Amino acid sequence: MLVLVGTVMSSCMLSPQKSDLDIEIPATYRNTAGSTADSAVPALDWWRGFRSQELTSLIEAAQTDNLDVAVAIAQILQADAQVGISRAPLFPSLTGTATAEGIRSPASPASGTGPLTYQQYGLGLTASYMLDFWGKNRATLAAAEESATVARYNRDVVALTTVVTVANTYFQILAAQDQLRVTRRNLAAAERILSLIQKQFSGGTASQLDVSQQQALVATQRAAIPPLEVTVSQNISALALLVARAPSTFTVRGGDTKRIFVPRVTPGLPSQLLYQRPDIRQAEAQLASSNFSVDAARAAFFPQIQLTAQTGYQSAALAALFVPGAWYYTLAAGLTQPLFDGFLLKSQLEQARGLQVQYLQSYRKAVLSAFADVEKALVALQKYTLQEKLQADVVAASRQAFDVAETQLRGGTVNLITVLQTQQTLFTAENTLVQVRLTKLLAASSLFQALGGGWTPPPYPSF
Repeated sequence: MLVLVGTVMSSCMLSPQKSDLDIEIPATYRNTAGSTADSAVPALDWWRGFRSQELTSLIEAAQTDNLDVAVAIAQILQADAQVGISRAPLFPSLTGTATAEGIRSPASPASGTGPLTYQQYGLGLTASYMLDFWGKNRATLAAAEESATVARYNRDVVALTTVVTVANTYFQILAAQDQLRVTRRNLAAAERILSLIQKQFSGGTASQLDVSQQQALVATQRAAIPPLEVTVSQNISALALLVARAPSTFTVRGGDTKRIFVPRVTPGLPSQLLYQRPDIRQAEAQLASSNFSVDAARAAFFPQIQLTAQTGYQSAALAALFVPGAWYYTLAAGLTQPLFDGFLLKSQLEQARGLQVQYLQSYRKAVLSAFADVEKALVALQKYTLQEKLQADVVAASRQAFDVAETQLRGGTVNLITVLQTQQTLFTAENTLVQVRLTKLLAASSLFQALGGGWTPPPYPSF
């Protein structure tokens, strides 16, 4: 079905047409199991569903201390200040003046008068006001208010991205620790086999080639350890930055990916994404701001009406400054109409319209990208969960084959090539299982992010 997702936009949008906002909203997601009509959006603290106290502590620290979030908050302050700047032209401007002058006029030989010296005192108030007859200032203010809303949604986007990045980085650490344990365990197994082959070589039942092949496998397992240690260390440093800590004093205990529980995710209806995701709401506010900017640029073509009033007291003697005769006032009204400016106003209007079209397409892309993000994360989580189960069966079978081969090697009843193959198969299967578990966890966090998990549309005030 076609749903007009832009109905919340400003009614003043002239170019492009409202019909261009039509976006196809699917009734359900392709990869959901069963009906989604009664499903709920993710919980605000969805990360607790992974059942890791350390992960929860890290995410809570990032929410309060992350520097990217702090920058986004500072941008909100700037946007709010810009709202105040844009609101100022809607009010009269009042200026008070006070003057005290000593004046000396030159002598006039023709009239026989000498130089004159006298004092001049003045106290005045000037008021000016620009009539917003065409709505230019009101449109500029509305654009600034929408930009302030954009800044608030941007803060929410940054916060959600930070939470997911913390989770993904933590999962990377766990997976690297898992691979370290697997690699060290496999190294110990390879060294046991090497010791048996060396004994057989000493007894004349194994060749130097057999010894060398096993030595190469042992060396391969040993060489795989340093890169994994680098991965753990670098991801811990990345986590330290996310929570605004010095890497040299920051530690992560870590653990095992097998102990991380993947919570059940309820994707809900696709139409809910229009309200659940802060990036969509941000794109919507940007589009609304651009609509008002077009109105302001269009209003600049019309005459500007300026009202000015000045009143005060002026006297040559300070004591007589406030007598009725010292009071004066002036009233003025001015109208200015642009006649020719080198097509400046026209170019500014075209620029505003171009931004409007840009933000329109960005909004449409944000909506469609949101649907695609959910679909990709859903299928990834489903398929990698299945792959984890299948790969665990591969590891179990490979482990059994290796145990049998090692037992037969001790009894001298197996070909050494078979032993080498069973080792390599087991080592590869175990590393693949760790990678699949990591990919599944990353898919789960991506799904929560795609659904706008941890965020609900706040009641942002109208400025």
